[in-house]
Amino acid sequence: MKTIKELYRIGTGPSSSHTMAPRKAAEMFLERHPDAASFKVTLYGSLAATGVGHMTDVAILDTLQPFAPAEIIWQPKVFLPFHPNGMTFAAYDSQQKLMGNWTVYSIGGGALSEGEHSPTIETPEVYTMGNMTEILKWCEQTGKTYWEYVQDCEGPEIWSFLEEVWITMKEAIHRGLESEGVLPGPLNLRRKASTYYIRATGYKQSLRSRGLIFAYALAVSEENASGGKIVTAPTCGSCGVVPAVLYHLQTSRDFSDMRILRALATAGLIGNIVKQNASISGAEVGCQGEVGVACAMASAAANQLFGGSPAQIEYAAEMGLEHHLGMTCDPVCGLVQIPCIERNAMAAARALDANIYSTFTDGTHRVSFDKVVEVMKQTGHDLPSLYKETSEGGLAKDYKQM
Repeated sequence: MKTIKELYRIGTGPSSSHTMAPRKAAEMFLERHPDAASFKVTLYGSLAATGVGHMTDVAILDTLQPFAPAEIIWQPKVFLPFHPNGMTFAAYDSQQKLMGNWTVYSIGGGALSEGEHSPTIETPEVYTMGNMTEILKWCEQTGKTYWEYVQDCEGPEIWSFLEEVWITMKEAIHRGLESEGVLPGPLNLRRKASTYYIRATGYKQSLRSRGLIFAYALAVSEENASGGKIVTAPTCGSCGVVPAVLYHLQTSRDFSDMRILRALATAGLIGNIVKQNASISGAEVGCQGEVGVACAMASAAANQLFGGSPAQIEYAAEMGLEHHLGMTCDPVCGLVQIPCIERNAMAAARALDANIYSTFTDGTHRVSFDKVVEVMKQTGHDLPSLYKETSEGGLAKDYKQM
């Protein structure tokens, strides 16, 4: 598996696969052809179907056009065989002669791939074990836990990186709680985080806890929807779940920053396992691969903070993902707003429930996390394309603006 630095990417929203990765691809292609007189970029499948709402064209054109004219060609009905998020860059000289082209895929969470023979085009493998069963067995044999496995593989420098991740997550919450008004786009969706936060403070403890977790998740998700600075966890569309859970637990239970960073390491390992063995791309497996995986990550992190054993942590992660199986990716108008923002809030609350449920057990259960990952992958492949970030089915179908 790759480093969790490729899972936790610090950047601007609204979409890791539709905004962050295309911008990165444009930067890489520009480096290859700095003398080009013009560019053409063809977007395929999901990238084309919801590219306008996700500002895919803006991300690419803002990168290329300062250097040469660029044109976007939209092909929403054409799906390249490797992945639904395909794009082809072409560079031309002043005589309109082709200088070079490059087909690349945005495979989720901001990662890029050149296809079957190059699953990713970034860093080398870091982790020697690639599934939860192996890692859980290692934990039981060594007496260590998941964050220690992350430290062993990543090196001590991972903590400074995770510190930056945590700071960025908290800043997104703080900005989101202070911001009001309407989110960009045709839906005219009002921000809710600040209102939820104020209302939550007026309730007694049990309802206050739920209200606050909603407010924190809404804050980060609304920041993402407005193009603010966030951390993919594991994607932009699901970026509110992990920060909300960890921030709520730190502020309500006074956990130290170091314990939060260790929880982030464990959460990153969970997300990495899914990314390695299935997908975190809504265009490939639906929202179960985004919000479902985020819930699994947050569930595991919370359980670790409360002293869960490796088996209990694995169980919490399994429940967080299992109970999102089959969730479609059907963003209204191609925006990361409806139902995405609300799903982040609900998944954050569900992560706390998964933690509590697992804590009541000894960690023994019938369906392993690895099995759920396998099922999630197959379920995603079985979903028709209209339910995988194309805005052609589900909640997005025939939506009429109020």
